[in-house]
Amino acid sequence: MSTGGLSKARLGRLHDVMAGYVERGEVPGVITLVERRGELHVDVLGSVAFGGPGLRRDSVFRISSMTKPIAAAAAMVLVEQCRLRLDEPLDELLPELADRRVLARIDGPLDETVPAERALTLGDLLTFRMGFGQLYLPDEPPIARAANEAGLGMGPPRPSEMPEPDEWMRRLGALPLMCPPGMRWLYNTGSDVLGVLLARVCGSLEGALRETVLDPLGMDDTRFTAPADRLVTSYATGSAVYDPPAGEWSRPPRFPSAAAGLVSTVDDYLSFVA
Repeated sequence: MSTGGLSKARLGRLHDVMAGYVERGEVPGVITLVERRGELHVDVLGSVAFGGPGLRRDSVFRISSMTKPIAAAAAMVLVEQCRLRLDEPLDELLPELADRRVLARIDGPLDETVPAERALTLGDLLTFRMGFGQLYLPDEPPIARAANEAGLGMGPPRPSEMPEPDEWMRRLGALPLMCPPGMRWLYNTGSDVLGVLLARVCGSLEGALRETVLDPLGMDDTRFTAPADRLVTSYATGSAVYDPPAGEWSRPPRFPSAAAGLVSTVDDYLSFVA
């Protein structure tokens, strides 16, 4: 037993549990990292793909929604620098979302709307209360169907299927909000709008993230794309391949997503959360 640091017994149990997933073929490989009071433990198990070469500590993973807190931190740095404000209307930077209309009811027809009582703010984007996002309802309402048909990224991320940011914003702006700003928590879309906002303030989304978070923390492997020889294979449920190493995240995306677009390494993400 470690005194104040990491417990060898607990780390051993963690290793056994994670190794079990690999041995049973539930995942091809896994990296665990635990840091406590300056003591660091890293355990690399398995391979980069089923039947593939061994996983490495510097292997690059698609981090999906773990992109969101990095983008949020970048926004807060810009707030600290007075380049953005939490409660000011975003109409000037995001004119596509000015003068919003709101559905009279979330499952109603798209032409039954009322005016929004106020403009959208950065605070709305950061808290997922912009009035638009992924819906988890038994039946798909008209607004969800329209968002899917517009390619707004309402499901698992697919960078190659998304339009470029300005076109994405135009399509989003053509639809009413699902509910009034500030009223209801709706997942995901707020982060993608945040990404467009950061890009318009700083010139590009990756530039904004590099300037405010990634470069100051030395997160050199955290990007929107990585070489195929370092990317692990992404799987969906079971052993179905979601994205291969030479797939979508091996080339620059049309829509850099602040919701789920980054790839990273275990050590890079430790730099962010530590």
